[in-house]
Amino acid sequence: MSALSQYAVLTAMLAPAFFLTATAALLTTANARLSRVIDRVRSLLRELEECSVEPHREKLESLIGLQRRRIRLILRASQLLYVAISCFVGTSLSLAGDAFLGNRLPHLPTLLAVLGVLSMFTSSLLLAREAALAVGAVNDEMDDAHGRVNRAP
Repeated sequence: MSALSQYAVLTAMLAPAFFLTATAALLTTANARLSRVIDRVRSLLRELEECSVEPHREKLESLIGLQRRRIRLILRASQLLYVAISCFVGTSLSLAGDAFLGNRLPHLPTLLAVLGVLSMFTSSLLLAREAALAVGAVNDEMDDAHGRVNRAP
């Protein structure tokens, strides 16, 4: 293999490396969000145990249900991000393999890269939906707290 073809392989492997970095950053964010949601669920469950007022219990159960939906969205997004990482690593490996073993599967690097980008895109949409649910939950909690304060004697 000539030095020029080795340079071409290394250059081609840069794009998957940049995508790996971006995917890792999204995965770190998703894991942090998941931790915050789990902490919130634990807090809501403690409140639910201590609450005896029926309308407030129903509200807490509704909020817990919303947190479950958020957890599922973050989990799916994280799974897709792991798929994306695998695809980007596979892209790099298939590029290197093509260079050293010959061009046996010429479309494999492109296919893996497209699958990785689609996984990353879909996970981003799921995380955007989860963020919208989070904002909605905060707004509901503020409205509920405001209503309780104004109803208090």
